[in-house]
Amino acid sequence: MLRWLRNRFLTGLVVAAPIGVTIWLVFTFINFVDRVIKPLVPARYNPETYLPFAIPGMGLLIAILGLTLLGALAANIFGQTLIGLGERIVNGVPLIRNIYSALKQIVETVFQGQQNSFKEVVLVEYPMAGSYAVAFVASEGRGVIRQTVGKGEPVIGVFIPTTPNPTSGFLLFVPRSKVTPLDLSVEEAAKLIISFGMVTPDRLPEGAIPSDGPIKAGAGGMPDDPERDEDAKS
Repeated sequence: MLRWLRNRFLTGLVVAAPIGVTIWLVFTFINFVDRVIKPLVPARYNPETYLPFAIPGMGLLIAILGLTLLGALAANIFGQTLIGLGERIVNGVPLIRNIYSALKQIVETVFQGQQNSFKEVVLVEYPMAGSYAVAFVASEGRGVIRQTVGKGEPVIGVFIPTTPNPTSGFLLFVPRSKVTPLDLSVEEAAKLIISFGMVTPDRLPEGAIPSDGPIKAGAGGMPDDPERDEDAKS
């Protein structure tokens, strides 16, 4: 009876924990945005001024509308002129211009220049020969990175997340030919990483570590074995 109760308790915990954590994160984010945005809205324009109760998510809704209006303003000539004037003013301040230009470059790269980032899952040999890590393709190596790493060959930047926290990890630049594409979605790879490898995909990717020829020693495989090659041919 005690074993049955323990198993049922653990089952209920497994079911309730993801739901509870998700709800808590959503409400925490909404409350944070509400605390930041609501004080910026004049009282006469705040619907809560005329209502006897607070409206959860009102700050988030106002922020979305404000960003949408800002995007619409920036899309016309008048808005672009104002933005250009503001950037010229910011570029005149020594410290502020460095921070602004760096943040602008990062945001533009994430939202515009690298639309294919973190959409491809690959297998990369790391941290030593013979061991492999699941990674996400983050960017294409260009300029001095490609010349130094790839010697003219296409180079990619791969992000290797840590377990169980995938928000931290390592960025490696490797030749495209040194990675193996995996038939996994980003969601499946994330579940595999977060769960310490316990939550595996329903299907096994074919050719996870392909071998077009004899595997060389020190390259992540077994050394050449003539007898084994003869057995494979037979």
